[in-house]
Amino acid sequence: MVKLIAMDLDGTLTQHKSPLSQEMRGCLAALSKKYRLLMVGAGSALRIFRQMEGFPIDIVGNYGMQYAVYDAAAKGLSFRRDSSVPCDRDGVRSRIDAFRASHGLTDYAGDSVEFHDSGVVTFPLIGTKAVLADKLAYDPDRSRRRAIYGEVKALFPEFNVFVGGSSSFDMAPKPYDKAYALSGICAEMGISHSEALYVGDDYGPGGNDEAVFKADFQTLAIDDYRDTPALLAARLL
Repeated sequence: MVKLIAMDLDGTLTQHKSPLSQEMRGCLAALSKKYRLLMVGAGSALRIFRQMEGFPIDIVGNYGMQYAVYDAAAKGLSFRRDSSVPCDRDGVRSRIDAFRASHGLTDYAGDSVEFHDSGVVTFPLIGTKAVLADKLAYDPDRSRRRAIYGEVKALFPEFNVFVGGSSSFDMAPKPYDKAYALSGICAEMGISHSEALYVGDDYGPGGNDEAVFKADFQTLAIDDYRDTPALLAARLL
């Protein structure tokens, strides 16, 4: 029995930083008639909502630091939670600069690190201003980042570190991760873990969906976002 379908966005429902296809929108609309739907994202709830072009859905953002529900009257989000954690920006920047120097990662566009108001940090290996095509081509199978994942994780013990996006590491203040976030939402909704299905593509080592796949939720692994509507329909509609 599934009561809640929780989903990742980039790589699961869409291409990276791209809007929903009409097929995907139709699939989500059909699912919403039978199940509670929830986005569980690494980025902010507003960024997810805008990328989905206002699709009516509740959103967990920043690995659980934000929780926003869809307000049908306002056609927007109403925030139930919007937390932040202080970040030692100078200390983080100095560690990233040293890591870049030691690993030959000194050629990048824009800034070497991105700090978010929530306390989440993005370590973009090719810089904050890299164009999308370069990001997508940099590490499509995540092997380049997985090769150094252990070092980055050890360098930032105060964070949960993930192989995020297409060319970055995401770092969320502990204890925040997607499993922690989904567990909290299930408790708030009175839904058991066995009644929640999580749909995600980043379930491999260091992936930001990995913690959910290792927990006791039902899961659906996505290897190509273009297959997601058919997979969801076959299992749930």
